Amino acid sequence: MAISSSNAFAHHAFSAEFDANQPIELTGVVTKLELVNPHSWLYFDVKKADGKVENWGFEFGAPFSLKQKGLTKSSLPIGTQVTLKGFRAKNGLNFGYAVTATLADGRIFTTGGAPDAPANQQKSSAPKP
Repeated sequence: MAISSSNAFAHHAFSAEFDANQPIELTGVVTKLELVNPHSWLYFDVKKADGKVENWGFEFGAPFSLKQKGLTKSSLPIGTQVTLKGFRAKNGLNFGYAVTATLADGRIFTTGGAPDAPANQQKSSAPKP
């Protein structure tokens, strides 16, 4: 009898968690970046119109994929202002799937990695490593 354990079975599709009909764009300040497999996560504080601050988490692609696109941990240190474009989580909580990350200096990184996510309309303008 063979026993196998695989993360592939636990891996989710974009459409299982995120809503392609709910695009979102938020600007905030990075509080944490987790470059982990299979999905990286960026957390950032977003100041609302009423002055209240909300912490949001956005799923990115795998670390290797991000590095190939020029995005590393040093690209988004804590305290960095970033604008994320992507899609809201279906559960309505402060989570989303990021398609692009734009830094204050104008660099744009493609951040998504899910094959079934809506197509990214912007190309990364970040330099290749």
